[in-house]
Amino acid sequence: MEMTDEITFYFELGMSYKDIVRSLDLKHGYIISERQVKRILKFNGLCRRKFADLNQVLKFIINQLNGPGRLHGYRWMHKKCLKNGIHARKEDVRIILKELDPESLLLRRRRQLHYRQYFSQGPNYIWHVDSYDKLSQYGICINGCIDGYSRRIIWLKAAHTNSNPQVIASYFVESVLQTGGCPRIVRCDLGTENVIMRDIQMFFRRNDGDERAGPRSCITGVSSANQRIESWWGLMRKEGIEFWIQFFGELKDERLFSGAFLDKALLQLCFRNIIQEELNEIAAVWNAHRIRPSANCSVPCGIPNIMFMAPQLWGTEDFIVEQDSDDLQTAQEAAVPCDEEVFDLCTIVMEEQQLSFTKDRLEALELYLELRDAVRSQITE
Repeated sequence: MEMTDEITFYFELGMSYKDIVRSLDLKHGYIISERQVKRILKFNGLCRRKFADLNQVLKFIINQLNGPGRLHGYRWMHKKCLKNGIHARKEDVRIILKELDPESLLLRRRRQLHYRQYFSQGPNYIWHVDSYDKLSQYGICINGCIDGYSRRIIWLKAAHTNSNPQVIASYFVESVLQTGGCPRIVRCDLGTENVIMRDIQMFFRRNDGDERAGPRSCITGVSSANQRIESWWGLMRKEGIEFWIQFFGELKDERLFSGAFLDKALLQLCFRNIIQEELNEIAAVWNAHRIRPSANCSVPCGIPNIMFMAPQLWGTEDFIVEQDSDDLQTAQEAAVPCDEEVFDLCTIVMEEQQLSFTKDRLEALELYLELRDAVRSQITE
């Protein structure tokens, strides 16, 4: 990668000019001034002070407030604008939200919970893994992993189950392949869904000589003590999943969802991909936002993506354990979005009635209701 590409990469991560200069020096050996960095960025058409038209920002925020975006604070909404290519002023976003949705602003002014102090030595030193079950009664099971040092989301997945250990292991192996290695430690609960992931982590670390090698490379305990990921679930719910809890709850109240096997399978089929897109966006915005300083001086502050990829700026190192290609045995299996028999039946119905999948929430609801009626009528015949 040439120096221009590296400067562009760090700029798009959200680094300041000063941090870009330091990273080029510490990580790549390039000695360059801030003025020259600005000159290179300007030559490539990159500038932080080119703001989008206010009407474009207003239109985007109005659209967000019609869905899960109504749960966002102005900092999160500002970062979401940036992730969608809209370079807005943070103050403009704050004022627009205050004027358009004052009630939600008051609801967000709540007291924070205070957790015990936490310390991690650097990125990839410990990954925290846990499952989120608030949507499981509707057939949507969420599993996530967060890096203990940078608080960067490693994976955030929605599936039809959280109890199959092969599914959880597939998330882990996929992330190891993407990251280039495994962490020093994996922290998870005592559930049977984590046994294969635990065994793979111990296998990866079986020949290492540090004090956390082998069986000590996986820590298990109750979910409530898995502090990093447990505290993050609250934010995930506030920034998007609360919308889906209420949405599915209304279906249940209107007797359009009975909790039966068929209804769960149909919800999985129609909504799992939409919810996965929502989770991807939540993770992307979180990884690109700036974490403010904490009262715990051992916990760094900054942008998770940058803390994860450039730990030298915080005086630490990447603790990733690189793996031999022979040891990287993928545990993933091809996943069907719901029960296979229901999936096959729905495919036939969709072909007959010329229906198709969609990423729009309301169109997905129409698809769910049509399939629900069609499949039930075929079963009763």
